[in-house]
Amino acid sequence: MKSTFLILIVFFLFSCANKIVETKSGLKYTILEKGTGIKAQAGDEVFIFETTSYRNGTVLYSNYNSKSPVKILLGGNQATQAVDEGIRGMRTNEVRELIAPHYLVKRKSYPANVSPDSALVIKIKLHKIVRQ
Repeated sequence: MKSTFLILIVFFLFSCANKIVETKSGLKYTILEKGTGIKAQAGDEVFIFETTSYRNGTVLYSNYNSKSPVKILLGGNQATQAVDEGIRGMRTNEVRELIAPHYLVKRKSYPANVSPDSALVIKIKLHKIVRQ
Protein backbone atom coordinates (compact mmCIF):
# COMPACT_ATOMS: atom_id res chain seq x y z
CA MET A 1 0.00 0.00 0.00
CA LYS A 2 2.79 2.44 0.94
CA SER A 3 4.71 1.72 -2.27
CA THR A 4 1.61 2.35 -4.41
CA PHE A 5 1.02 5.65 -2.65
CA LEU A 6 4.67 6.64 -3.13
CA ILE A 7 4.52 5.79 -6.84
CA LEU A 8 1.40 7.93 -7.24
CA ILE A 9 3.08 10.88 -5.52
CA VAL A 10 6.19 10.59 -7.71
CA PHE A 11 4.06 10.34 -10.86
CA PHE A 12 2.05 13.42 -9.82
CA LEU A 13 5.19 15.47 -9.16
CA PHE A 14 6.73 14.58 -12.52
CA SER A 15 3.52 15.25 -14.43
CA CYS A 16 3.28 18.74 -12.88
CA ALA A 17 6.84 19.69 -13.82
CA ASN A 18 7.18 22.30 -16.57
CA LYS A 19 8.36 20.80 -19.82
CA ILE A 20 11.35 22.39 -21.58
CA VAL A 21 10.80 22.72 -25.32
CA GLU A 22 13.75 23.19 -27.69
CA THR A 23 13.12 24.62 -31.15
CA LYS A 24 15.16 23.95 -34.32
CA SER A 25 16.99 27.25 -33.82
CA GLY A 26 18.24 26.22 -30.37
CA LEU A 27 15.83 28.40 -28.39
CA LYS A 28 14.56 26.67 -25.25
CA TYR A 29 11.41 27.65 -23.43
CA THR A 30 9.16 26.59 -20.61
CA ILE A 31 5.50 27.56 -20.25
CA LEU A 32 5.16 28.84 -16.69
CA GLU A 33 1.48 29.86 -16.96
CA LYS A 34 -0.96 28.88 -19.69
CA GLY A 35 -2.88 31.59 -21.50
CA THR A 36 -6.23 31.79 -23.27
CA GLY A 37 -7.55 32.83 -26.65
CA ILE A 38 -5.85 32.90 -30.04
CA LYS A 39 -2.19 32.06 -30.59
CA ALA A 40 0.16 34.89 -31.58
CA GLN A 41 1.47 34.63 -35.14
CA ALA A 42 3.53 36.64 -37.64
CA GLY A 43 1.80 39.93 -38.49
CA ASP A 44 0.17 40.30 -35.06
CA GLU A 45 0.92 43.25 -32.82
CA VAL A 46 1.60 41.98 -29.34
CA PHE A 47 2.01 43.76 -26.04
CA ILE A 48 4.40 42.09 -23.61
CA PHE A 49 5.97 42.44 -20.21
CA GLU A 50 9.47 41.01 -20.01
CA THR A 51 12.49 40.56 -17.82
CA THR A 52 15.85 39.84 -19.45
CA SER A 53 18.70 38.51 -17.35
CA TYR A 54 21.91 36.55 -17.48
CA ARG A 55 21.68 32.90 -16.47
CA ASN A 56 23.13 33.81 -13.06
CA GLY A 57 20.05 35.96 -12.36
CA THR A 58 21.58 39.41 -12.97
CA VAL A 59 18.71 41.47 -14.42
CA LEU A 60 19.59 43.51 -17.51
CA TYR A 61 16.15 44.94 -18.31
CA SER A 62 12.64 44.61 -16.97
CA ASN A 63 9.28 46.23 -17.51
CA TYR A 64 7.54 43.30 -15.80
CA ASN A 65 6.19 45.31 -12.88
CA SER A 66 5.31 48.41 -14.87
CA LYS A 67 1.95 49.40 -16.30
CA SER A 68 3.38 49.88 -19.80
CA PRO A 69 3.85 46.77 -21.94
CA VAL A 70 6.22 46.81 -24.91
CA LYS A 71 4.53 46.70 -28.33
CA ILE A 72 6.07 44.41 -30.96
CA LEU A 73 5.01 43.54 -34.50
CA LEU A 74 5.76 39.81 -34.81
CA GLY A 75 7.91 39.16 -37.86
CA GLY A 76 8.61 42.89 -38.20
CA ASN A 77 12.25 42.82 -37.01
CA GLN A 78 11.28 44.81 -33.92
CA ALA A 79 12.70 42.34 -31.42
CA THR A 80 15.57 39.88 -31.22
CA GLN A 81 15.10 36.60 -33.04
CA ALA A 82 14.71 34.83 -29.68
CA VAL A 83 11.89 37.10 -28.49
CA ASP A 84 10.10 37.04 -31.86
CA GLU A 85 10.29 33.25 -32.04
CA GLY A 86 9.48 32.76 -28.36
CA ILE A 87 6.27 34.80 -28.55
CA ARG A 88 4.85 32.94 -31.55
CA GLY A 89 2.22 30.48 -30.38
CA MET A 90 1.68 32.23 -27.05
CA ARG A 91 -1.81 33.14 -25.89
CA THR A 92 -3.03 36.13 -23.87
CA ASN A 93 -1.73 36.05 -20.27
CA GLU A 94 0.62 33.16 -21.05
CA VAL A 95 4.01 33.34 -19.35
CA ARG A 96 7.10 31.73 -20.87
CA GLU A 97 10.69 31.61 -19.79
CA LEU A 98 13.09 31.53 -22.73
CA ILE A 99 16.71 30.45 -22.65
CA ALA A 100 18.19 32.20 -25.65
CA PRO A 101 21.63 31.33 -27.03
CA HIS A 102 23.80 34.33 -27.88
CA TYR A 103 23.23 33.98 -31.63
CA LEU A 104 19.45 34.51 -31.18
CA VAL A 105 19.83 37.74 -29.21
CA LYS A 106 22.17 39.56 -31.62
CA ARG A 107 21.67 43.32 -31.85
CA LYS A 108 23.09 46.10 -34.01
CA SER A 109 24.49 47.70 -30.87
CA TYR A 110 24.68 46.58 -27.26
CA PRO A 111 23.96 48.48 -24.06
CA ALA A 112 27.03 48.70 -21.81
CA ASN A 113 25.62 46.05 -19.43
CA VAL A 114 25.02 43.37 -22.11
CA SER A 115 27.73 41.06 -23.40
CA PRO A 116 27.25 40.07 -27.08
CA ASP A 117 28.42 36.51 -26.37
CA SER A 118 26.06 35.61 -23.52
CA ALA A 119 23.03 33.39 -23.41
CA LEU A 120 20.09 35.23 -21.87
CA VAL A 121 17.03 34.22 -19.87
CA ILE A 122 13.92 36.10 -20.93
CA LYS A 123 10.67 35.85 -19.00
CA ILE A 124 7.74 37.05 -21.10
CA LYS A 125 4.10 37.62 -20.23
CA LEU A 126 1.89 38.16 -23.27
CA HIS A 127 -0.50 40.92 -22.25
CA LYS A 128 -2.48 41.40 -25.47
CA ILE A 129 -2.66 40.25 -29.11
CA VAL A 130 -3.96 42.55 -31.86
CA ARG A 131 -4.63 40.57 -35.03
CA GLN A 132 -4.03 42.63 -38.18
